[in-house]
Amino acid sequence: MPDLLYQPDQRLWLLRTPSTAYAVRLDEDDNVRHVHWGAALTLAQATELAARPTAAGSSFDSAGGAEELTAEGGARFGAPGLQVRFADGGRGVEWRYAGHDAGEGHLRIHLDDRHYPLRVTLHYRVHDDSDVIERWTTVENRGDREPITVQRCDSAAWSLPRRVDYRMSHLVGGWNSEFQLRRAQVPTAETVFTSRRGMTSHHANPWLALDDGTAGEEHGEVWSTALAWSGSWRITLQRDPVGRTSWTGGHGHEGLTWSLAPGETLETPVFAGLFTTGGFGAASRAWHDHVRRHVLTHPGESRPVLYNSWEATGFDVDEAGQTALAARAARLGVELFVVDDGWFGGRVNDHAGLGDWTPNPDRFPDGLRPLSAQVHRLGMRFGLWVEPEMVNPDSDLYRTHPDWVLHMAHRGRTEMRNQLVLNLARPDTAAWAHAWLDRLVAENDIDFLKWDANRVFTEAGWPGHSDPDRVWIEQTRAVYRIMDRLRADHPGLRIEACAGGGGRADLGILERTDQVWTSDNTDPVDRIGIQHGFSQLFPAQVMSAWVTDSPNVATARRTPLRFRFHVSMAGALGIGGDLARWTEDELKEATALIATYKRIRPAVQHGTAHRLAGDGTLTAVGYAYEDQFVVLAWCPARPFGHGPGPLRLTALDPDATYRDQDTGRVHSGAVLRQSGLDLDLPDGDHASVLVHLVRIGG
Repeated sequence: MPDLLYQPDQRLWLLRTPSTAYAVRLDEDDNVRHVHWGAALTLAQATELAARPTAAGSSFDSAGGAEELTAEGGARFGAPGLQVRFADGGRGVEWRYAGHDAGEGHLRIHLDDRHYPLRVTLHYRVHDDSDVIERWTTVENRGDREPITVQRCDSAAWSLPRRVDYRMSHLVGGWNSEFQLRRAQVPTAETVFTSRRGMTSHHANPWLALDDGTAGEEHGEVWSTALAWSGSWRITLQRDPVGRTSWTGGHGHEGLTWSLAPGETLETPVFAGLFTTGGFGAASRAWHDHVRRHVLTHPGESRPVLYNSWEATGFDVDEAGQTALAARAARLGVELFVVDDGWFGGRVNDHAGLGDWTPNPDRFPDGLRPLSAQVHRLGMRFGLWVEPEMVNPDSDLYRTHPDWVLHMAHRGRTEMRNQLVLNLARPDTAAWAHAWLDRLVAENDIDFLKWDANRVFTEAGWPGHSDPDRVWIEQTRAVYRIMDRLRADHPGLRIEACAGGGGRADLGILERTDQVWTSDNTDPVDRIGIQHGFSQLFPAQVMSAWVTDSPNVATARRTPLRFRFHVSMAGALGIGGDLARWTEDELKEATALIATYKRIRPAVQHGTAHRLAGDGTLTAVGYAYEDQFVVLAWCPARPFGHGPGPLRLTALDPDATYRDQDTGRVHSGAVLRQSGLDLDLPDGDHASVLVHLVRIGG
């Protein structure tokens, strides 16, 4: 059981994880102040630290030390994490400590406003097998007459010790270019990371890491956080002129207000954080381990090799064509066959049919069951693409229920990709969505859903509702509830989260899905960078990665089949090319590479990942699992005379010896750690190699 300790004289709490500590205290005005987040401390050491006097500020500065949830009110001038307005026009808070309770790794600190019927509870949860600390906030209107308006309600604020400098690592991008890692000095200013799109977004991700500018992949202090939320979000990072550095974050974005009715409680999503002294690599491995232990529902399962029909057929989907593709996929060794868009209603292009979720009778005259049965006879699982949150105006659903979409009175309805967003916060719309999904899965023996969402929010209103901005929260929660209910009713169902690629990748969606479609861009050169950024937070087993055709549909780049496979084998391998056009040599090579992937899959999907430092344009990842170490290395381009040198495998045991499963060569772990492994890369650009080492002694 994790440690949750309390020192009543100092009114101090100490949370201890396997290798770190986190401490907070109450000040004389009952504000919860930050004390420590970092290396392990005893309660006596934390008490000594808490007793240090806070430097006095001027009459122009915020008073006291950093708070665990910075509220508006009093001498506070930083970015507020909590803003409320009361019915009489009052705003801000003054806290009175209302007690705490703790058990099973969960600490709750209760605070009441001194005048208004507002209670806030700060939640902390720790685990005995993880250094991740999970934090969230609940806000309760304890009155019986008037609502309380909530203008901002973050999950938590995080504060760092004083350092000469800080550097921030974060993810940026866009459609087809998600998860681009950026590192920059933290400015003396407020820096806002946000999505105002109603989804996590391709453009930013609610993950953040800070270090003092000296950390590397395998060394240095790193503090990192991740918000478990799939809607709009905002994180505000602050560094003041004297070096105090903190950030606050949660769901929603500026301009939204929520009304908290008497007796109602608003609960924020989890904002999790971790500290490590082992650099960015150790931070990522700690996140990966936490995701497997405490986020994913089926972490022990290996994700199957899938085939998806989209690039082969587009919207030209019918039973005969899909049956033929399934037969080819099965011969390759594919384990899951997925029919993509175009199987339902009048969906012959992206202008019509979304919302009419019954099989197109011209394309599937007997429905989907014959195809599902044939796929199962071929020894594969059967999957289907769906987009439950969206509707085309040219659909029977929209013609019947035009009020079911997000919209505002006296405003147009902006179409994006010729579609609108259904308001699943409405109970009737949500009930309809669950009913057809439940029926679809049950009647067609569906094993897997590729759950897509191909546009973001506009005109996100709810006419007639007393609290219309609540849709920004309840829409996401409705998606969660539908997924949760489907999985409970169909325990064998697995779901891939997709939003036009990687537009909805976060710890919240992963609580009810099994993998993420990383990007619509399957170009292997681009994917190396996309997958590198993705790996900062997420483990390889949730990273869906396809081998598609050459030239690539997005970039027109031509690459060898081996290179495409080796890049995709770094995650949950899928095939997305037009198999009817692959040559016999390509099919034979693909069959062999899929068999190789199945051999290394336990290491890739369940091992610990190490991003390895190559030279020049060489990039590599190693996976340690039991007695195995698997290396995937890629070299997209090589200037003449500048081939990459040996690759150091720093995660190996220096006292062990290892055998290469393909060549039979035996290597010393100490030599591979210090001097590196010579890679047998093919000549030319787009070269790659897979090395499978097995420990044989030491």
